Amino acid sequence: MSANPQWDVSRALGVARLFHLVCGVRDACVTPFLTLYLRQLGLAAPWVGILMGTKHLIAAFWAPFCAFLAKSYQKRRVLLIVSLLGSVGASLFMVLIPALDKDLEYHSCNRSSRVTTTVVPTGVTLAVNSIPVQESASKHSAGGAPSLPARRDPRMVEASGLRNGPGESDQEMFSDLYRYSVDSTEGARTMSQILHSVTSGVKANSWEDVFEAFNTTLTLLPKAPELGTVANSSVAQGEAQALRFSLVGLRWTFILSLGFMVFWELLTAPLEQVADDSLYEYLDFVDATDRYRSLWIWRSLGMATGVCGIAVLVEQLDCFLVTNGPPGVVHFYGYSLISTLALLVSITFPVPIYQRQEPSYKTVKALSLVGGDALLVLLALTVILIGAVVSTVQNFLFWHMMDHGSRELVMGFSIALGLLGEILLHPFKTALLKKLTRVGVIGLGLGCLAGQLLYYSFLWNWWSVLPVQILSAVSSGALWWAVGASIEDLASPGTERPLSTMFRSHFYGGGCSLGSFVGGFVAMHFGLAVLYQACCVLLLLWLALFLSVQLRLPQDRKINYSKLLTVEGGDTSDSEQGSERDWLVKAMREEHSDWKG
Repeated sequence: MSANPQWDVSRALGVARLFHLVCGVRDACVTPFLTLYLRQLGLAAPWVGILMGTKHLIAAFWAPFCAFLAKSYQKRRVLLIVSLLGSVGASLFMVLIPALDKDLEYHSCNRSSRVTTTVVPTGVTLAVNSIPVQESASKHSAGGAPSLPARRDPRMVEASGLRNGPGESDQEMFSDLYRYSVDSTEGARTMSQILHSVTSGVKANSWEDVFEAFNTTLTLLPKAPELGTVANSSVAQGEAQALRFSLVGLRWTFILSLGFMVFWELLTAPLEQVADDSLYEYLDFVDATDRYRSLWIWRSLGMATGVCGIAVLVEQLDCFLVTNGPPGVVHFYGYSLISTLALLVSITFPVPIYQRQEPSYKTVKALSLVGGDALLVLLALTVILIGAVVSTVQNFLFWHMMDHGSRELVMGFSIALGLLGEILLHPFKTALLKKLTRVGVIGLGLGCLAGQLLYYSFLWNWWSVLPVQILSAVSSGALWWAVGASIEDLASPGTERPLSTMFRSHFYGGGCSLGSFVGGFVAMHFGLAVLYQACCVLLLLWLALFLSVQLRLPQDRKINYSKLLTVEGGDTSDSEQGSERDWLVKAMREEHSDWKG
């Protein structure tokens, strides 16, 4: 911006809208699909949870710290440029991480129609169809007996496990058994015994006999992971990979992923907060902060466009860019390209050219305000729980969808539906908060989020996630509108933004980190369906506790006099003595009745 203090608000808002749009597209290229890429590298759910938890933890505390330093030393534009420029290279480091499986089964470039024939001894020939999806699995109900991964398309497997009679599915399972056994010396020694029992079961032409023969001989094999049904195949895949590949390869893949992700997050985390603080102060200088509140729509539009666009590009270009290794490198190439475009826009991004004289202890004051207000404490715990629950959706929902045959375009479209729902509901924000009250909207948002989680646990095919995504307009959009409005009402003058930043960054980010750490281990041991059902129950219990505690807490709200002073002074005259015509009294009564309602 020019050193001449000529404040061009229209131009500044235009640049800010373009910047938010481009950054939305940039974030959509990688962020929603990152855990999917980590899964394709061969990392199991607990390792992915640790990586994502570390990412959220860095963002929760590093971003506010960098924003404070950039403001103190007037280096905001430098930080914006360094963040965008560094993220271009840092994101490409993720492409260099080697996958555990050098020939991934679910990388479907020109393999969709390939048929492999595996010849085994004793005249038993088993045909295997190599399907271009990730490894799915099935688990019998017998206690303790290990089973083996069945390389079948999840769309062709019934959710209840092995129900079909002996046939093509039998051949696939026996072929997988053979492939597994020949990978190890101990398995090769026991293969003849297993084949004898299996062929005896096949001659009996009864699935129960086949299954019994397979079950009695399976214990002769080396230990294999216990696998689940289609709904839990994401967990099964992680366990199978952890045993199939060497611990050295797993360790190096995890260490490299952790190192690159930490480096990447350190560079990218401060970008959004520094840009928001700069724009807010720029508009605040000319009393135009009311136009700041609608800029989030442009970021949401960018994300909705980018998440669908990058999914289309991945399906079209991924096979041309890589021939061996995990699919998804197009996500990182697209991220780097859009980051370069955002770098060009950041050169003209509105940054205030003056040093605002503000106390540096506002964050400490906001924290002390939270500790001294029971309503804010309850709200903070609610935000932490929301972050913990939402992180399980962000981390593992795409795993769950892929297990049911969804492609990345369907995944991207599901996110776009939720974002567009928030944008369409936004014109009704004021009416919604007034009719239902802030507490009512928070309760409605928690209930809708619990309903979504319960629905996710019962997905049945590739498109079944789409209808419920419209609830994101309430469980994400309206819920945060009510939280933000409550924070503004409970904050003391001058602490609105520090308090809002604390809720958005520290509390919500800390909850996301905690949910990622715990969710990965729960998904590994109990499955994704159980994880979502547990989160649903937890939300419902907290909703009941939230409403009951809310009714018992004192409802005396702090009066924000800075808002009251914005009322036009021409509405009253100094000669008016009646208290009913005094604007201050009337405003205080209206706000008090609003809060009680």
